Amino acid sequence: MRVRVATTALGITAALLAVPACSTNAAGTKPDTAPSAHTGKPADAAQQAAPLTSATLETRLLDQSDLGSDYLRKPERPTQNDDVTVIGCPALSELGGDAATGGTLTFPHKAKASFTYGGSSSEVSEELYSDSVEKLSGGIDRIFDAMTGCPTYQVVAGGTPIDMASQKLPAPHDLGDEQWSQLLTFSTGGRSTVVKQTAIRDGSLLLIVSGSPALVDRHLDKALAKATATS
Repeated sequence: MRVRVATTALGITAALLAVPACSTNAAGTKPDTAPSAHTGKPADAAQQAAPLTSATLETRLLDQSDLGSDYLRKPERPTQNDDVTVIGCPALSELGGDAATGGTLTFPHKAKASFTYGGSSSEVSEELYSDSVEKLSGGIDRIFDAMTGCPTYQVVAGGTPIDMASQKLPAPHDLGDEQWSQLLTFSTGGRSTVVKQTAIRDGSLLLIVSGSPALVDRHLDKALAKATATS
């Protein structure tokens, strides 16, 4: 069954359309095969803070001064209009409609920054979103469950077929109110790219860090600390 997908809040489309020419598998990284859905505390009234504006979120992104001189910020990619089709993933298909096209994750308040590391193909990106607790939690939960519900499937992006493999990873329980993590492998033209994605919801703010597994692990805590700072 085919589902037409325009984009997702996880930035998957951008990654699909920019699979590097060489593998970015992190040396020594062994994915944990233990099943791990999101964990965390249920939302309560105390967490119902007003959503932050996009301008405020922009100031809370990591920048080169936070990461170090080995990191170079990438210019924002222009909006992609390429059709993206998912093949062989009923979990994504069952979302249907707006959810399948990322509609439930197109939050009105958002900011994003992406960086390359050390002149290599290794990258790390940070996305911040703000909305009501219910919308953030429900939207990100549905898309992570759908994507990790299909161990293998295929994506056709801009006419290029890409074989996908997804795997749940243990979520960092001690961060934020809810947590999700997964490992994605993109394979095309005999080359593979491994991308780790970890999402943390803290009140009315959602942080997603994606990229080379080692870089995601290295900067996740720092990204959350800056994103949730109140001063």
